[in-house]
Amino acid sequence: MSGVQQIEVAADEDGMRLDRWFALHYPNVPFGRLQKLLRTGQVRVDRGRVKTNTRLEAGQEVRVPPLDDAVVGRPKPVQADSKDARFIRDLILYEDDEVMVLNKPHGLAVQGGSGTKRHIDGMLQSMPNKKGEAPRLVHRLDRDTSGCLLVAKTRAAASHLGKVFKTRSARKIYWAVVVGVPKPPQGQISCFLAKRGTDDGEQMVVVENGDEGAQHSMSHYSVTDQAANRFAWVTLKPVTGRTHQLRVHMAQLGNPIVDDPRYFNIENWERPDSLGQGLHLHARRLALPLPSGKRLDVSAPLPPHMQHTFDTLGFDASRYDAQNSDPEDK
Repeated sequence: MSGVQQIEVAADEDGMRLDRWFALHYPNVPFGRLQKLLRTGQVRVDRGRVKTNTRLEAGQEVRVPPLDDAVVGRPKPVQADSKDARFIRDLILYEDDEVMVLNKPHGLAVQGGSGTKRHIDGMLQSMPNKKGEAPRLVHRLDRDTSGCLLVAKTRAAASHLGKVFKTRSARKIYWAVVVGVPKPPQGQISCFLAKRGTDDGEQMVVVENGDEGAQHSMSHYSVTDQAANRFAWVTLKPVTGRTHQLRVHMAQLGNPIVDDPRYFNIENWERPDSLGQGLHLHARRLALPLPSGKRLDVSAPLPPHMQHTFDTLGFDASRYDAQNSDPEDK
């Protein structure tokens, strides 16, 4: 490749971070090299210096300096008929030309990390579209949280849905089983959260406004049913989307989620053996506007361990229409 190129940002790339745009167009350029090109001003946007996290706008021009032929070629997409692709297809709750909604299993990571080799994001690479683009995650769920996970099948859909989540026009409803019964039975949890290091790794803690890294968080909750004042089935709606938000909020309320390995804070609590094993938090319902103008509204069935606990405690999920279980509307 010879000479400097000025590449226009496409309409379906609007809102994309520069580093992700570069990875899409020049997948073989290492991140460290991109950083050097930016530091030396060789990569610019509309003639201005930018950073890796700069958000691009449709119609802008990205200056790309001469690159070695070895880094220009695109890798061949993974074949779509792989074992991973079949696994993902078995999880699909809803699909059209723009999006998929997966029923993420409990215990499966959404993205890779330290020591994590098998995850949803990696398996999505086995399902390229006609342009060779792999589906993109639109939001995240914790490894041990099950339920509705939205995936965009095109860059345009990813850009649209990213804006939908930023404007909070996506309605996300979670179900949880907690220890005790929250009082009052319906309310709002609002506090500031920050990530802090612990002996067990990093986790979210409640902090004061103004503390380092403090971010406001808010959730609505409502008790849907209870079992002898020992356990409650709680419907949750996060307003903000902080890491581990619902788990921290319920612990802060004094009603931690059953089997939460990180935020369970009741000392000397004796766990009944009859309950299912695993974090009892489930992304039950997802509703939002799609790029096509249609409105998506999908619900995910309970995972086996939560269904076992529901049966044990006498909770009947079939009695409650997911569309009528919004904590704000009760």
